[in-house]
Amino acid sequence: MKPVLRLILIGVVLATLVVVAVGFLLPREYTVERRVTINAAPERIHALVGDLDAWPDWTPWAKSDPTMAITYGELRSGVGAHQSWSGDSGGGELTFTRSEPEWGIAYDMAFDGGKYPSRSTIVYNRAGSATEVVWTMVGDNGANPFNRYFGLMMDPMVGPMFEDGLNRLKLVAEKQDDAREPEPAPDAGAAN
Repeated sequence: MKPVLRLILIGVVLATLVVVAVGFLLPREYTVERRVTINAAPERIHALVGDLDAWPDWTPWAKSDPTMAITYGELRSGVGAHQSWSGDSGGGELTFTRSEPEWGIAYDMAFDGGKYPSRSTIVYNRAGSATEVVWTMVGDNGANPFNRYFGLMMDPMVGPMFEDGLNRLKLVAEKQDDAREPEPAPDAGAAN
């Protein structure tokens, strides 16, 4: 073998070993988290977050893939609520594992037939008359060192979608909260 080709081959092998070794040193889990403060009560926010029928009004997913087809399970709100989707950008499914109007929701999600499972929460924290909403996703990349590199990209890929969704949730929740008609004051002069 020619010395130049041999050096190139050794360089490629060493580079591959370094990439694999560094991959094993990367974190196994990834976390994506975003938050927004909404001028609405948790119950109002939960009407949008805890009901899968309301998700198209605020989540970024359908907007990012107009070919997306969504199928709902028997339950669309509460624990056990389920939806699956497919489109040009892939498919996946999610199932609510916790749903409480004062707390928020937790759900399990996986993409492309069970690959890349993650656990997510959308939690409500009262902040005076407003509510801080925190959307978090935690996933496990497993032992594969190349999947761990993928984990490094999750925050820059998913984070902006969470921000978009939370900002849209804020708009919808505050708009609907503002649209409520105040109850008329009782007429003190009315006859009983």
